[in-house]
Amino acid sequence: MAVRNDNPGPEGPAPAAGETPAALGSKAPQFIRRSRPLHLSWQVAIFLIGLAVVGLGVVMLPLPGPGWVVIFLGMGIWATEFVWAQLVLRWTRRKVTEAAQRALDPKVRRRNIIITAVGVVIIAGLGGWYLWRYGLTMPWKLR
Repeated sequence: MAVRNDNPGPEGPAPAAGETPAALGSKAPQFIRRSRPLHLSWQVAIFLIGLAVVGLGVVMLPLPGPGWVVIFLGMGIWATEFVWAQLVLRWTRRKVTEAAQRALDPKVRRRNIIITAVGVVIIAGLGGWYLWRYGLTMPWKLR
């Protein structure tokens, strides 16, 4: 009789049905992992590269550019070496999958379409009112 352990261990919760458990830990080449000083230097380099990429993504959030994509790219760089980043990415992937499944629910889709249509009608009404009231002039004077 097989004993099933549903308690999450240090690696986090067990993978869902149909999901293959990926090994957690360093993905560094074997010759780097064999030498403690070399592995520590490798980890510092990976951390700094990941930090630079995540920092660039944070800067891109208010500026034009794919800020969130770059942040997750930096997290992916960290996940090649650090278990905490691997767990964060697993959690994020699980939450995105759950949200996608909820969004495909016909009731949720119908609700979202109705909310979007009402929003478009309200914005169009406000825009029409503004044009009727003020015309095409802007409410501020530049000179």
